[in-house]
Amino acid sequence: MNDAANVMAVDHTGFAVSSLDEAIRFWTAALGFTLERQSEMGGDFLHQVTGVDDPRVKTAIVKAPDGYVVELLQYSKGRQNGEVPNCAGAIGAAHLALTVNDIHAAIGRVEAAGWKAKGRPLPIAGGPRKGTLVAYVSGPDHITIELMQPPAC
Repeated sequence: MNDAANVMAVDHTGFAVSSLDEAIRFWTAALGFTLERQSEMGGDFLHQVTGVDDPRVKTAIVKAPDGYVVELLQYSKGRQNGEVPNCAGAIGAAHLALTVNDIHAAIGRVEAAGWKAKGRPLPIAGGPRKGTLVAYVSGPDHITIELMQPPAC
């Protein structure tokens, strides 16, 4: 018998944000995702599903060019719920890696939209991804995105 959790696929990645409008701007203007829909929910359902004691949450679904879905969630209590440290190495910190054609252009777009790279693009020195250029950029609420440009064939 298979002891796996019966996972069939990854459905989406979610990020709690302090400003839904600012987060939508980052994901669309800076990263090129499309806004699919927005909604609001709350009450006992929200508490029972998430364990968060918060009366309501506004959500937005943004989609990458390849169809990958990111959910953005602005809880009504905002920063009262706590914040993620501004450090990619903090315990519990997460990042989402995006494959790009031109890492320098991608960083330029992020910076033109008002955010910045955490470091500079460097190639991976060895292993199966040798030569892939990588760099982290930081968006609103310290959400970290890793940009990855595969080596030219």
